[in-house]
Amino acid sequence: MNGEDIAELIGRVALGDREAFVGLYRRTSPKLFSICLRILKDRIEAEEVLQEVYIKVWQRASRFAAAAGPPSPWLAAIARNQSIDTLRSRKPVADELDSAYDLADDEPSPEQQTVTRDEGRRIDTCMEELEADKATAVREAYVEGSSYQELADRFGVPLNTMRTWLRRSLLKLRECMER
Repeated sequence: MNGEDIAELIGRVALGDREAFVGLYRRTSPKLFSICLRILKDRIEAEEVLQEVYIKVWQRASRFAAAAGPPSPWLAAIARNQSIDTLRSRKPVADELDSAYDLADDEPSPEQQTVTRDEGRRIDTCMEELEADKATAVREAYVEGSSYQELADRFGVPLNTMRTWLRRSLLKLRECMER
């Protein structure tokens, strides 16, 4: 089938002739499918894009000007552009890999874990230097979140005494940690 016959079919498609559309599809789909397949390199995706190409041909048939040139390049341009648009809409694999590197790791690094363990050992060593009841009060206040009043009641001392115990104990801990 020559270009004039295809141009005539496109003209009839512009008028809404479904039979002309079927004829146009039968005559041009192998060539347009090969364009889509060559660009996309995926048969299923090329088939989907080919359907979109023919939707555009149906919608734009009235814009085709036979006097401007042969119909094959016009059809090929639609197939090529639709395939390229589909290709561009894919998220590149490289972007997925790059974004994976940008994910934050919530776990502390091995170095941070070592520093934390060492600090924990130093604190434990310094806590051993405190009197047992004062060390317990510090743990309950600053690790378990007990209030000063709860601690005062538990140890049977006035509230201000508990505040003094905790303050002095923290000062001793700081001294020990600075050594």
